[in-house]
Amino acid sequence: MSESVVLGVIGGSGLYQMEGAATVAEHALDTPYGKPSDVIVEADIGGRAVYFLPRHGKGHKLLPCEVPARANIHAFKQLGVTHVLAVSACGIMREEIKPGDMVVPDQIFDRTRGQRPSTFFGEGVVGHLPFADPFCEELREIIIGAGQEAGANLHAGGTYICMEGPLFSTRAESNFYRKAVDASVIGMTALPEAKLAREAELCYAMLAMGTDYDCWHEEEEDVTIDQILAVMKANSALANRIVAEVSARLPAESDCACLSAAQYAIVTDRALIADEAKDRLRALYGKYLD
Repeated sequence: MSESVVLGVIGGSGLYQMEGAATVAEHALDTPYGKPSDVIVEADIGGRAVYFLPRHGKGHKLLPCEVPARANIHAFKQLGVTHVLAVSACGIMREEIKPGDMVVPDQIFDRTRGQRPSTFFGEGVVGHLPFADPFCEELREIIIGAGQEAGANLHAGGTYICMEGPLFSTRAESNFYRKAVDASVIGMTALPEAKLAREAELCYAMLAMGTDYDCWHEEEEDVTIDQILAVMKANSALANRIVAEVSARLPAESDCACLSAAQYAIVTDRALIADEAKDRLRALYGKYLD
């Protein structure tokens, strides 16, 4: 079954608002998992409603491990979002990627510590979904085309290392990721965001903004936050153009497999699922619970 496409944008470091877009409304939502990172701004981009959420909150108040990813994804689901474009500032792990380049990764390698809530299941409800390909391929292709149209120096594909943070890597870690994982970029926020988006049956893909070479680079001095912020500021206008182009390229409807990814996920006997759990999961899995 096709669904009407609604775009949500999660802005990372350096992208806290959608410049030039007319604000239609602001949504202060609550969820069973608490409040999202901030108010979600509904904007009009070329006649399409687009919902924007700053991942770290306005003013950048939340550490990567403090981002309420479950609430963020659940809030998007409440608003009818079907496609999520996640924008993230990242360190660079390959020589051919330059500061200011954009990367649309196709894989994630998890180096978080298991302390971030990463599933909507549990508390009496067991569910399992495939996650071999963590990003929606259809949305990735749209982002790649949009980035090229916007004039970005864009790299299609690559592995995103998701580390715990908030400190950057040691040189030993950085070199390990390059050699053992063949990573392209490194960041702190793709997980559990991508996992939760898959569980919530959302098409999810990422635009990674390369800010600096990680400390593996022989000619790179210790990375400083002011250097990173300067590149992010320069990239924010380009990122906004890419968001607008993605909005223009998205179809009116989609039948992508991501939108029914949880169809067979719940293995718990429905008769054993408590009403409280059903209420908690209603916005996500209402059509599968009864």
